[in-house]
Amino acid sequence: MKIGNVDLGPLPVLLAPLEDITDQAFRLICREYGADMVYTEFISSEGLIRDAQKSIKKLCFDERERPLGIQIFGHDAEAMRHATIVAQEVNPDLIDLNFGCPIRKVVNKGGGASLLKDIPRMLKITETVVRTTKLPVTVKTRLGWDEHSKIIIEVAERLQDCGISAITIHGRTRAQMYGGKADWTLIGEVKNNPRMHIPVIGNGDIDSPEKAQEMFTRFGVDGIMIGRAAIGNPWIFKHIKEYLQNGKVSGEVTLIDRISTCQRHLLAAIEKKGEKRAILEMRKLYGGYFRGVPSFKNIKMKLLTMTTMYEIDAWFKQVSENNYENH
Repeated sequence: MKIGNVDLGPLPVLLAPLEDITDQAFRLICREYGADMVYTEFISSEGLIRDAQKSIKKLCFDERERPLGIQIFGHDAEAMRHATIVAQEVNPDLIDLNFGCPIRKVVNKGGGASLLKDIPRMLKITETVVRTTKLPVTVKTRLGWDEHSKIIIEVAERLQDCGISAITIHGRTRAQMYGGKADWTLIGEVKNNPRMHIPVIGNGDIDSPEKAQEMFTRFGVDGIMIGRAAIGNPWIFKHIKEYLQNGKVSGEVTLIDRISTCQRHLLAAIEKKGEKRAILEMRKLYGGYFRGVPSFKNIKMKLLTMTTMYEIDAWFKQVSENNYENH
């Protein structure tokens, strides 16, 4: 699959942009375990043009993360144009437009999935950004606003006509948020629409190698994107790639592997954000890192009370020495 000049190879598996999750530390870990492409957390166009430090910091990435896309969101075409100019200065591999985020703080400001109720504005933003940059421009969106407005087949065609290089579709409406079951039927219809000639990437409910294989086989998508299933679980990329190539997974992730990867992730986050903030944010990922471990609850509850790397390292050492995996 190629997005512009970015060649991701056959059956690529991408890491979705996730707010407060896909920071540089986690992106590097996911690339290490096989993610074919990663994205920044979504970045406010208004924040970029105001030079807000929180937004500017999200532009930072390491060359080892490539290929990498910067995802921006907003409701105003001119603001999105200026944000694109700022974003392209750091030389990402592509610019991604967020037309799918369902959370209230984004939707209430006219960004994200709210644009599914204002297609002319969505198209104007897309055309403006495409004209502004020589980088490939992609879009991530949803099936529609609600059950009664699943308009993705027409919208995908019109976005393609604006000049985008690929489209990622989450198989839910905005009204569903992250509940219910993702409907891949319409994603498949977009992919099999004879008018579509850009890559179509599917997203939603892929939480196992078997699911990944099924989505490629049943719906013929060019790529898949993993979001929530990757939180604290970077091995999902390795396992999916193995399964797609060999029909099997090499083995379970050991407790030592979980501890080691979690420690490396946290240390990298501390280097960028400082100890206090990194440890607070890491609490969202412990559930993923230690899911399935017999003493999972005990390990997680202890970690949630700790406020220094020294405490965390000592606890991990104790867990390893006591071999909690066998209790």
